Amino acid sequence: MPRTLGADLAIASRNDLGESILWDDRTNQLSWVDIHEAKLERWSSAHDRRTTALPERIGAIGLRDGGGYVAAFASRFALLDTDGNPTRELEEIEGTLPSTRLNDGRTDRQGRFICGGMDESPHQQAISAVYRLDDDGRAHRIVDRVACANSIAFSPNGALMYFSDMPTGRILVYDYDIDAGIPHNPRLFADGTEHPGLPDGSTVDADGCLWNARWGDASVVRYAPDGRIDAIVTLPTSHPTCPVFGGEDLSTLFIASARFGLSSYQLHEEPEAGSIFAVSTGLGGIAEPRYIGPRHADDL
Repeated sequence: MPRTLGADLAIASRNDLGESILWDDRTNQLSWVDIHEAKLERWSSAHDRRTTALPERIGAIGLRDGGGYVAAFASRFALLDTDGNPTRELEEIEGTLPSTRLNDGRTDRQGRFICGGMDESPHQQAISAVYRLDDDGRAHRIVDRVACANSIAFSPNGALMYFSDMPTGRILVYDYDIDAGIPHNPRLFADGTEHPGLPDGSTVDADGCLWNARWGDASVVRYAPDGRIDAIVTLPTSHPTCPVFGGEDLSTLFIASARFGLSSYQLHEEPEAGSIFAVSTGLGGIAEPRYIGPRHADDL
């Protein structure tokens, strides 16, 4: 029987679509994005919440080894400074597909940024892809035929990559070539029938277990490496989007959430929707890997 944990309100951000939450173990700071509002958010116990307006909607961020962030804007990859200001544009992505945008991303254990897109058209089609952003700032397609990329995460040794094309309800696991940065041999990890909701963002703990936010079910599920459900975190809002381990000992699970997609009745019943929630797990997380991309004086 899976154990149950309850998450409490941590930061009353009330974002429209909070996503891509990260913990910086060097500065003890949380960072996340509000996709549709085109904002970067930061918070730590040393300062209040800070918000930076961005020039375009943003799907995902990663910490950079040299400071600041790598960013997946709707249409392209870019670099940001520590305050979230763009310093360098990298490759445009899917410029011939006006209905797609970049959506979910994580940095692999070798410092490459892996990010997938989604089709926002009313009849969502599998026309996007997952990309690997190498240290030279060039992007390469590594998974094709994607409708809505989510749940990208890596095992502690980096040899497995988790991924979900969200509308399928399934989470896949790939063998991941850590030298080439190429996933292969996809197989079913969780088929979506074992727990309600759709698979949104994920993170992996030090035991190799996958924590997956369940969009529509007010929960985050901890899957053991064999796909068995080990624990369930409950939240007071229907649309959790992405978890990350943080705190000084990396044992607190922080969870971003969304107001987007909720009815007026649900918003009345869930007044903290779109906020950041937290739960003490008693387990250890893994420090977030950092993108080792191009470094220039004007990027730092």
